Amino acid sequence: MQTKLIPILAISTLFATNVHATTFSFSTGNPDYRIAAGAQAGSSVKEIESADDFLLTKQTDLYQASFTGLLANGAKLSDIENVNVEIYRVFDRDSVNPPSGRVPTRNNSPADVRFLGRESASNSLSYTITSLNANASAANSVIYGINPLPNQTTGGEGAVYGQEVRFDINFNDPISLAANRYFFVPQVELKNGNFLWLSAARPIVGGSGPFSPDLQAWIRDENLDPDWLRIGTDIVGGTTFNQAFSVSGVSAVPLPGATWLFLSGMLGVMGLGKRRKAGA
Repeated sequence: MQTKLIPILAISTLFATNVHATTFSFSTGNPDYRIAAGAQAGSSVKEIESADDFLLTKQTDLYQASFTGLLANGAKLSDIENVNVEIYRVFDRDSVNPPSGRVPTRNNSPADVRFLGRESASNSLSYTITSLNANASAANSVIYGINPLPNQTTGGEGAVYGQEVRFDINFNDPISLAANRYFFVPQVELKNGNFLWLSAARPIVGGSGPFSPDLQAWIRDENLDPDWLRIGTDIVGGTTFNQAFSVSGVSAVPLPGATWLFLSGMLGVMGLGKRRKAGA
């Protein structure tokens, strides 16, 4: 019995580490400046959540992210107090079902409540800010016109101007996610003004990562919560948007099948395979 102990432990270790890691990255590409959507935590300003989706085909640990937007309506770098990143699953996970009926649809929307989150205030994420353009603009915006049925289609609130900035995020507490589709929801907490998340091309141009289908961007404020509206289809009308962001990390990939055949053969040789019936 003792002579089998070491090989048994060795094979057990191999089975316990039956995956290897590969890098993962996804990006919607650069901003296209078609729209800027509210993405700010509520303290001194109105809370608004905007969401865009990404797809994981394997178990993945996210270590970094980025998103690009405008500091608008008087907001300055010195007004930034906190940065949040939340992950939502797709409705009807983490949600009341059937939904309230206050919006045109919840099909392919984010869930009612977040799945998990990280924030700079708790030191679960850290960030750096890069100023890209002191005088940038977006052709349209959604900040205050976030209304339930029947007044959801406002057409947007028109052009908006501000300082274009990119937030580069490090997750000090990595985000571990199973293979699935998720929504990325960044928020910037401000003392003054608005943070508006810039759109990116849809379908994705110059981005990266597996993506089919590519869901459009959604938005809600504290009055619409827990429901969501599609920024393009429901609010602006006749169009769709992505938002400018990226996520990256490490995915777990199973070992090749040949490795499993080898390990299975070893178990058989050692008499650890299927037990015989007594008396056989």
